[in-house]
Amino acid sequence: MIITTSDEIPGKKIVKTLGLVKGNTIRARHVGKDIIAGFRNIVGGEIIEYTKMLAESREQSIDRMVENGEKMGANAIVALRFTTSSIMGGAAELLAYGTAVVIE
Repeated sequence: MIITTSDEIPGKKIVKTLGLVKGNTIRARHVGKDIIAGFRNIVGGEIIEYTKMLAESREQSIDRMVENGEKMGANAIVALRFTTSSIMGGAAELLAYGTAVVIE
């Protein structure tokens, strides 16, 4: 599966547009990680606990989006975007979405 943030794939022709594909995950913060993050916030530096959590969330969202595209018969996804939203205190959704296409 080819995935790109652009509307086209160089050297490939989009022969069919299948529609919107998406994948999401909702993650909650962990109390233990919050304590470490709070300390890092005081002394400065990267909050690696949250960096790792967001990276995992992005990968899971992409995997779910690809699965959705494969079910539709796509062999590529163009115009990939990410969005986030707060669900409740300490929990957020990460959504990956794009357009499923068939390319040659």
